[in-house]
Amino acid sequence: MMEDVYGRLAEALGRLPNGFPRTQSGVEIAILKRIFSAEEAAIGGILSIDLIPSDIIAKLIGLGEEEVSSRLRAMARRGLVWSEVHQGKTGYRLAPFVVGIYEAQLENMDHEFAHLVEDYFDEGGIVGIMKPQPAIHRVIPARGSVKTEWILPYDDVKAILLSNKTFRVRDCICRKQQDFIGRKCSFPLKTCLSFSAVERPLRPGEITLEEALAVLDKAEEIGLVHTVSNVMKGVGYVCNCCGCCCGILRGITEFGIRESVANANYYSEIEADKCIGCGNCTKRCQVHAISFIGNYATVDHEKCIGCGLCVTGCPAGAAKLQRKPEKDIVHPPTDYETWEKQRLRNRVLK
Repeated sequence: MMEDVYGRLAEALGRLPNGFPRTQSGVEIAILKRIFSAEEAAIGGILSIDLIPSDIIAKLIGLGEEEVSSRLRAMARRGLVWSEVHQGKTGYRLAPFVVGIYEAQLENMDHEFAHLVEDYFDEGGIVGIMKPQPAIHRVIPARGSVKTEWILPYDDVKAILLSNKTFRVRDCICRKQQDFIGRKCSFPLKTCLSFSAVERPLRPGEITLEEALAVLDKAEEIGLVHTVSNVMKGVGYVCNCCGCCCGILRGITEFGIRESVANANYYSEIEADKCIGCGNCTKRCQVHAISFIGNYATVDHEKCIGCGLCVTGCPAGAAKLQRKPEKDIVHPPTDYETWEKQRLRNRVLK
């Protein structure tokens, strides 16, 4: 019976736009058991992309509304379900595994859990989540790497922060997971920004706008790629990613999924006559798109994601970001609802 509730939960997660592929070994069930109690799994297994009021959920699960409502609120606090008030009534939907449930597991991460996740990625989980389109994340260029007149409104990371009022910075779940696997980099943990347009006094754990901008400054200085939800409106976080730990970029660097992240609408070029051969660009490129031919750096445009880190790290000013031709410009979906509809359609689920 217990196996059934976790199996139904895995299937429900798999029906969401983000996906949650099943594996031959069933390692995904072991992961869900680390996160959900059997009672929570039973509730999650009947949820979907649609918002459902707690009284309806209680009828579907066959429990009292007060008990179910209490459990749903607790699950929402832990990031397992999402809630929204509509016409005075709170509705609940199942949160996706990525981005959603997994990122909420910072306190739950340990050696065993980290290895379960790694096994899941290796057994097809990362391909099944990262390959469908539209991509979950998109790249935003480093500040100052693109000509002001070229920058698209949804590509201005500073403007995104300035349009919000409350901010948090937290550890990167990917680097924390890799700490238990054997991390290959020394990038700091506390690099993931989240924010809201709601204005209110600072609460414990929150930071100021100036502190949030300083996090961006540091990320660009040390060579981390800005990635955000692949939408024009409603962006609520900025991840600062490395190619060795972060699942989004590991999709490219380890699992061969070229479309694992939506590239920025720019590409890098390095002027050979200005290149001094210092190698900064190759060190800063998180997707290994830059290499040396003789004494000069060159960019593989098939691999370049348009992050601009080579530009901001080039002491000779040899690296430039160019705007792609108009025919190659790909605009992200307008908002999350549009993204979900496109993703479901492309996955032939709805």
